[in-house]
Amino acid sequence: MDCRGEILAHVVVNAMNLRAIFLAAALFLVAANASAQVDPFEFEVYPYQTEGKGVVELESLNSFVPNGHNHGDDGTSAGTFPSRDMYRTAFELTYGFTDRIEGAAYLNLAHTNAESFQYAGSKFRVRGSLFEQGELPVDLGWYAELEWHRTPQFDDNQLELELKPIIEKDFRKLEISLNPIFEKGVFVGPNKNKGFEFGYGAGIYYDYLREISPGLEFYGALGLIDDNDPLHAQQHYIFPVLKGELPHGIEYNAGPGIGLTRGSDRVILKFNLELEHFVGSLF
Repeated sequence: MDCRGEILAHVVVNAMNLRAIFLAAALFLVAANASAQVDPFEFEVYPYQTEGKGVVELESLNSFVPNGHNHGDDGTSAGTFPSRDMYRTAFELTYGFTDRIEGAAYLNLAHTNAESFQYAGSKFRVRGSLFEQGELPVDLGWYAELEWHRTPQFDDNQLELELKPIIEKDFRKLEISLNPIFEKGVFVGPNKNKGFEFGYGAGIYYDYLREISPGLEFYGALGLIDDNDPLHAQQHYIFPVLKGELPHGIEYNAGPGIGLTRGSDRVILKFNLELEHFVGSLF
């Protein structure tokens, strides 16, 4: 009996250890799938220059994912809807408070596969420049944003704070803009007690013609600063773009985005329109 009891106890202990191993593996896989998120409503690299005092600008930021993920919370989807075949649009209304400070409000809408447009959140931000352009070796600006979600099917973080410095340098016709991003869930939501996440936006543009100029843009998200996600779960994109100014002061920026990691959507198409002079003339 003692021998049988020892054998039975040994089997039970091994079974419990095996169960613990499987549970740990499952938790690891779930954590690995929770990839860092870029902001899919704002594929835009902010320049150093702000809007002038009293200037009003309306901008439409649009993206479509023809080749993405088939499950929610993957790729650019931070909610329950899959990113594949999702069309997103954000309407941004900007006003220049001074020659160096501007404020803006955003309305985010999303069109999921076989669904109508739905409200996907709101954002409010202020942005400014620190010195006159060319006064320092690089031009420096700042950006602070508060993003509000009441739609967990698109994002389960109800309130997020985003901070980013704006760094720009011009080399004759070549313009380089860097937007390091520091983002944190605040007050409510599952990430309110976690630290800041790190991401980035960057652009390199060649000022070829006023009507059309080529460029490359880069966007990415690495996860928490003190605990980066595995590389395969991070998101990194490169966008070859064309930008320029059309008649009546309508500016555009468009191009395809290619995902560089397994956690990224494979292809994203973006098309942004700025209506600064057209809207300003209405006022």
